[in-house]
Amino acid sequence: MNCLYLCTGIMITENEQKRLEALVSLLDEPDDLAYLKIREQIFGFGKDALPGLEKTLENTFNPMIQERVGEIMQKIRHENLFQDLLDWARLGSSDLLKGYYLVTRSQYPEAVEHELIKQVEQLRMDIWLELNDNLTALENVKVINHILFEINRFEGNKINLNAPQNQYLNTLLESRKGSPLSLGMLYIILASKLNLPVYGVNLPQHFILAYLAETDIAEPTDDDVLFYINPFNKGAVFTRREIELFLRQMKVRTDRSFFAPCSHIDIIERLINNLIYSYTQLGYPDKITDLQILLKALR
Repeated sequence: MNCLYLCTGIMITENEQKRLEALVSLLDEPDDLAYLKIREQIFGFGKDALPGLEKTLENTFNPMIQERVGEIMQKIRHENLFQDLLDWARLGSSDLLKGYYLVTRSQYPEAVEHELIKQVEQLRMDIWLELNDNLTALENVKVINHILFEINRFEGNKINLNAPQNQYLNTLLESRKGSPLSLGMLYIILASKLNLPVYGVNLPQHFILAYLAETDIAEPTDDDVLFYINPFNKGAVFTRREIELFLRQMKVRTDRSFFAPCSHIDIIERLINNLIYSYTQLGYPDKITDLQILLKALR
């Protein structure tokens, strides 16, 4: 509901806090129409209402209050997430890690951003220690592959490829198993932090990476690609020829975009679409609806 967008991130006043507490105390209202009015007023506090709602949820055994509090919290979090993702896209979407974290928050609202960043930073440091300015592009990739796939044991989850857990940042870092997209996103994030020109490539039914000839290319095309990387196959390096053969086997008409780097917004959009597919297979209509709404923040 639109009233949720009233949240500005400014701490509420003492009087507002007392009003919020009074409203939360009325969540056992038996009259449905009266409850809806109370709920709307709580929505108006946006994310400032969450601490009080969490406290109520922890301290009540009333199933009706638990259900109502859970519904309100979920709605506030979703609306807040939508706004955060919208801001990310409007501000240029340069930080892929931020975008990845935001989508992860759709399933894991308690995921702590700085803790996930810390884990990614440790991987970056491990790779950085093995790099030097004299390495070739292929040697840079060999170092990343060694740290990521041999030392830290990241791998593609080939047994349960379509599980939604393959897509989220926190579960990827914990289980070390992911999809072509999630592994590719982690690879891109690490390469970016190391100033290496690795970008995503949106292939049909697959996601691969492109290593460019130079860094800081404003609008890279397929002409700027030195070679391609398959993150789902432990960072195996291949050429344009292999993509052409793949497309031929898939009976997909060749398009130049299948060889060129894509934007971070394209990647996050694909991530959300992958999750929609996964939850469709599992039969979670509410999750599908929420993710479809999130997609609108990118368009």
